[in-house]
Amino acid sequence: MSTDEFELTEPELTADDLLFVEDPHFGPESVAVVTGAASGIGRATAVALAANGLTVVGADIDEDGLEGTVDLAADVGVEGAVRPLPTDLTDDGDVETMVETAAGAGDLRYVANVAGMQHIAPIPEFPMDRYDLLLDIMLRAPFLTVKHAMPHIRATDDGVGAIANMSSVHGHYATQDKAAYITAKHGLTGLTRAIAAEGEGTLRGFSVSVGYVLTPLMVNQIEDTAAERGISEREVVGDVMLGQARTKEMMTPAEVANLFTFGLSKHGSHLNGADLLWDGGYTHTYE
Repeated sequence: MSTDEFELTEPELTADDLLFVEDPHFGPESVAVVTGAASGIGRATAVALAANGLTVVGADIDEDGLEGTVDLAADVGVEGAVRPLPTDLTDDGDVETMVETAAGAGDLRYVANVAGMQHIAPIPEFPMDRYDLLLDIMLRAPFLTVKHAMPHIRATDDGVGAIANMSSVHGHYATQDKAAYITAKHGLTGLTRAIAAEGEGTLRGFSVSVGYVLTPLMVNQIEDTAAERGISEREVVGDVMLGQARTKEMMTPAEVANLFTFGLSKHGSHLNGADLLWDGGYTHTYE
């Protein structure tokens, strides 16, 4: 979405939007866990991986949203399958059940920790219950998921697999009023590197960092930022969000999902402990 075409609506995903790759492990016998699968990037990632033949366990607390993901996968005509699993990522038992369900569906090889949330407030006014919830969902739950998933990936016939963490440009720098989100994303960088350090070469860890993506979460963030700063939603998009970027449009969820598909595949075999920074120039350019 460019600033000239201002519309706060997530684009419809079709098969033409997706990246398809050849990989010997991309078949129904291989399983991927995708968190946050009920909407946005998580939904697109679940559908993209299923389109590439994988069995996907899509986890989210939003049961209706998960059914929407299953419907979208059917509309796209995926070769694999999306198996919805209602999951509360703040519940340790649910997280363990999520991983065990995935391992019971085939060879658990892939994890995409995508689930996220946002809260806009300056640090002195930041409510600690929102801080705790955000860190539980975006940092503690990924760690616990990895803790349970790594033994299953190692137990496959060749130990090949990958764990991907949804980071952000805010995992590279900070802006105002997003302290908890920034803290979580910087923490995911450490987790990603730790996975690589312990993965023995065949089990990889990487992260994906993008700028602003047109998702339901982002629509809410635009509205909250406009209220917090006393400016219009168009000004939030054009000046605050896209002002520093060289590519003057938001990414789509499908474009981000394609990065997960590439990174998890054999074509990402040297992507380990590192970050796929796809940010339109946010991080390494300035005016």
